[in-house]
Amino acid sequence: MTKIGILGAAGYTGGELIRLLMGHPEAEIVFANSESNAGNLVSDVHEGLTGDTALRFTSDMPFDKVDVVFFCFGHGKSEQFLKEHTIPGRVKIIDLAQDFRIKGDHDYVYGLPEINREQIAAAQHVANPGCFATAIQAALLPAAHLNLLKDDVSVNAITGSTGAGQKPGATTHFSWRADNMSIYKPFQHQHIAEICQSLRQVQGYLDASIDFIPYRGPFARGIFCTAVVKTKVPLDDIVVAYQDFYADAAFTHYSDKPLDLKQVVNTNKALVHCEKYGDKLLVTSCIDNLLKGAVGQAVQNMNLMTGHDERTGLQLKASAF
Repeated sequence: MTKIGILGAAGYTGGELIRLLMGHPEAEIVFANSESNAGNLVSDVHEGLTGDTALRFTSDMPFDKVDVVFFCFGHGKSEQFLKEHTIPGRVKIIDLAQDFRIKGDHDYVYGLPEINREQIAAAQHVANPGCFATAIQAALLPAAHLNLLKDDVSVNAITGSTGAGQKPGATTHFSWRADNMSIYKPFQHQHIAEICQSLRQVQGYLDASIDFIPYRGPFARGIFCTAVVKTKVPLDDIVVAYQDFYADAAFTHYSDKPLDLKQVVNTNKALVHCEKYGDKLLVTSCIDNLLKGAVGQAVQNMNLMTGHDERTGLQLKASAF
């Protein structure tokens, strides 16, 4: 059994991670850390787990008793935590924040299995990709492999309210979010840097910009993305290239039919579909922002890092009806 510690276990990602690991046949949760909830039942905070577990939050962090630690902190807190605490070198770390996603003076591998599977399997530390980044990369990586990203790419993507985290805010309040839409951080979302990093890795260069407009959607979970790429390459050739690119992917699949969001909600799947209008290639992709966009991908990475089958604990059914 792989023994697990979870830091920041009281938020949306922490709760979803606990739910997944409880159903993982090769994982055992040793501790779920939350300073503010120490002593409380996990199911008192994550009420969807009522009747499923007697696990309690703890302020303790017994790193010597675990094999893998998941960081479910807010962005910027992981790096600071590691400056203030010592985790044994044998313990593997999977960070769900953005602190180590960009290559730099650290040994974290970018945890996108579709392009880094072998590096993840050999890694001690993994930086889990962002939710928007995962959806957009699913749409564009095969195009990069075809060397199609020569002009600026227009991307629009809409996300559910859980993408903003569990702490209430003006733009997550139900009465504001319901029957409403808005944009935020146009052209300057923090995930653009990691998207461009991966596209450069696959294409070898990237002179074009990724013009990304994020939307807040009136639903709880999921991301639906559209990307427009200028190219004269025939659609049939592009479709074959997309199918080939994802032929060995555990959870990312090319669909011959147009997509809808419910096909992926509550799963670790990423679905991709292509259409052509003149010299404009329209690529759509969709994921569940909490699963393939966060903890589902993190568990997928844990499976690779610990030698388990990549799909273990992640055979989840879509909430399509």
